[in-house]
Amino acid sequence: MLPRKHLLAALALTLLGGTAQAADEVVVYSSRIDELIKPVFDAYTKETGVKVKFITDKEAPLMQRIKAEGSNATADLLLTVDAGNLWQAEQMGILQPIKSAVIDANIPPQYRASSHDWTGLSLRARTIAYATDRVKPEELSTYEALAGKEWEGRLCLRTAKKVYNQSLTATLIETHGAEKTEEILKGWVNNLSTDVFSDDVAVLKAIEAGQCDVGIVNTYYYGRLHKEQPQLPIKLFWPNQADRGVHVNLSGIGLTRHAPHKEAAIKLVEWMTGPQAQKIFADVNQEFPANPKVEPSAEVAAWGKFKADSLPVEVAGKRQAEAIRLMDRAGWN
Repeated sequence: MLPRKHLLAALALTLLGGTAQAADEVVVYSSRIDELIKPVFDAYTKETGVKVKFITDKEAPLMQRIKAEGSNATADLLLTVDAGNLWQAEQMGILQPIKSAVIDANIPPQYRASSHDWTGLSLRARTIAYATDRVKPEELSTYEALAGKEWEGRLCLRTAKKVYNQSLTATLIETHGAEKTEEILKGWVNNLSTDVFSDDVAVLKAIEAGQCDVGIVNTYYYGRLHKEQPQLPIKLFWPNQADRGVHVNLSGIGLTRHAPHKEAAIKLVEWMTGPQAQKIFADVNQEFPANPKVEPSAEVAAWGKFKADSLPVEVAGKRQAEAIRLMDRAGWN
């Protein structure tokens, strides 16, 4: 048996080791704004003692920074929006697979990379918004139908330069082929009531102001505006319910190739796909949880249920380059 002083020394080392483990730091490069992710990381630190340091910037500079750092990596995780961006990171070789039974159980396969390089954390539908005083919901049906003559001079769109529209176009190509999709996009462009907008909130404001009657937007932008203006004369419509369903995309996270705190980072991602973090994502940003066992916020639930497109979201990345070329040909700026 060890003398008492040796036992005390061993106990002290054990306690110190436990403290050091609890104080592990995970570094996240994030293209999401601080106020949307800080509540999640704060909750994780409170529960585990593990600090989460996050650096925010646009997705392109962050991905280039990870690539430039190489084996001298600072970041453990890349958090960004849209499967198109996550696909780009995967193709750049800056991510590595996360093999986790926890993540696989929490997030459906269509919202994860087949390579396991990234997983979705929260979902958003890119759907049709319409003016309730000028459009009856029965006049609406599909994304494709917005190319019809009846919508001439009545449609607003965000710029084609935004990845959200590139991803929507990519899924149209996957569904219809390039020729038919180009025809649809040309119809949309022909039906524009004004120049394209820089963001989805501007599209919603234009509908409110009567510049157009319908537009295509991400649901959380509508959620934010509706929260500020409960009497907003705009509603969401879920298109393509008789066929493939609504286009759904995500915000997601990937493990960097040279993550300095790999195991701690994987534990964080596992926790972020679980109920507590999923609820925070849903409540803070009016998004849908990627974990189907977690209910959306009351605000989001009030929009009604819908059938989502079952296409794997990584299609948005695989066909992104083709989508950009096609949008350009169609005259969508």
